[in-house]
Amino acid sequence: MKPTRTLLVTGGAGFIGSSFVEMAIGRGHRVVVLDALTYAGHRESLPDHEACRLVVGNIADTTLVGGLFREEKVSAVVNFAAESHVDRSIDAPGDFIETNVVGTFKMLHASLDYWRSLSPDEGAAFRYLQVSTDEVYGALGETGKFTETSPMTPNSPYAASKAAGDHLVRAWNHTYGLPTITTNCSNNYGPRQHPEKLIPHLITCALAGKPLPIYGTGGNTRDWIHVEDHCAGIFLALEGGKLGETYCFGGDAERKNLDVAKQICSILDELRPREDGVSYDKQLTFVADRPGHDWRYAIDDALAQKELGFARKYRFEDGLAATVKWYLDHRQWCELALAPRDKR
Repeated sequence: MKPTRTLLVTGGAGFIGSSFVEMAIGRGHRVVVLDALTYAGHRESLPDHEACRLVVGNIADTTLVGGLFREEKVSAVVNFAAESHVDRSIDAPGDFIETNVVGTFKMLHASLDYWRSLSPDEGAAFRYLQVSTDEVYGALGETGKFTETSPMTPNSPYAASKAAGDHLVRAWNHTYGLPTITTNCSNNYGPRQHPEKLIPHLITCALAGKPLPIYGTGGNTRDWIHVEDHCAGIFLALEGGKLGETYCFGGDAERKNLDVAKQICSILDELRPREDGVSYDKQLTFVADRPGHDWRYAIDDALAQKELGFARKYRFEDGLAATVKWYLDHRQWCELALAPRDKR
């Protein structure tokens, strides 16, 4: 993809989206961010740059989206917009259906209308990239890894809603010819992740002197990828991926949840010791397991390495230490992220 193209990045004020926006601007692109600014989206996460325009709105608003396509002459859509927290999906699945299924359908509908209006050269260059998750594949046992050909067997309302969106994207490519690409990733970590997620939740709870909740025995295992490595992979797929293809990005860093928690405690012990001299691991507390808690995720991203040249920059230990330090240095951001919407 040539520089100075205009990218429509939905959900761009969220965790992964804002990292992608920052990377896109650094690569010379102009970015239009469409974000509803729900609890997980923050203006403060976006770069203050002339190449970034924030439009507050919903991806299901086809009139708004269609107007942005025409006004901005968008050359690619990167759809990060999603409800993404499994616990919230268990309590309020309707929100996930509305955004992850209906919202994706309406984005595809608007994208198809716009794409059909383009000249042959513009149409050939247009891309719709759907950002998804490894959770659509369900759970693994003690061995094996997910690949692009793994069957979708989602186990939570969140995973099911994302799988539905992925299926819609595939159908719009196969049926209508819309030039789509889908990416599925393992658990992300890094700066600006909402404190409801495991790593920032443990950090903020530790600093507040609260219990560090661990589901079940803490043996559930996740593969962790740094958000910058993930976004670099998305760019590779956007620029060189085959149309209609799916690409998986993993971190090659499987860790049990309890081991991640203990590592965070160890880093905090070094960087911000408790006043009483006791280790933060004394705050670890085991709680009732989450309903339908998937046991293990892991991704084999050999296809992305072979076809796209994907390579990771971050080792998990180094990336986690840098992430903890970021949260220590940005306590105000965390407080703002946790504040009620009308108090921000």
